[in-house]
Amino acid sequence: MNYKAINIKNKFNLFNERWSPKVIAEINNYQFKITKLKGDFQWHSHKDTDEAFIIVEGNLRIDFRDGFVNLSKGEMYVVPKGVEHKPYAKDEAKIMLIEPRGVVNTGNLNPSELTAENDIWI
Repeated sequence: MNYKAINIKNKFNLFNERWSPKVIAEINNYQFKITKLKGDFQWHSHKDTDEAFIIVEGNLRIDFRDGFVNLSKGEMYVVPKGVEHKPYAKDEAKIMLIEPRGVVNTGNLNPSELTAENDIWI
């Protein structure tokens, strides 16, 4: 058994790309993913699952078709399944996502240049 803590700050230092979630842990088929965000993402939804956003550093705005939520360091928000949303970060934000294994970051849309490879562990 490996009794070593996961240092989230150190994990963020292992990559530079944005909008490309990296898996750092898994529990009961749910993955803890970290990613760096800056700028606009695309409108998308996840028809079969909720998606949790936890802000580790920076600020994130999540737009919805009928409103938005602003998140700061230490805050979280759960986007319900099927709800169309578009994340935006004016400056780089570091976030953690919690979602089931296999969830595609661009949701139920056709792949785009923002679609990240899935299940990349760091």
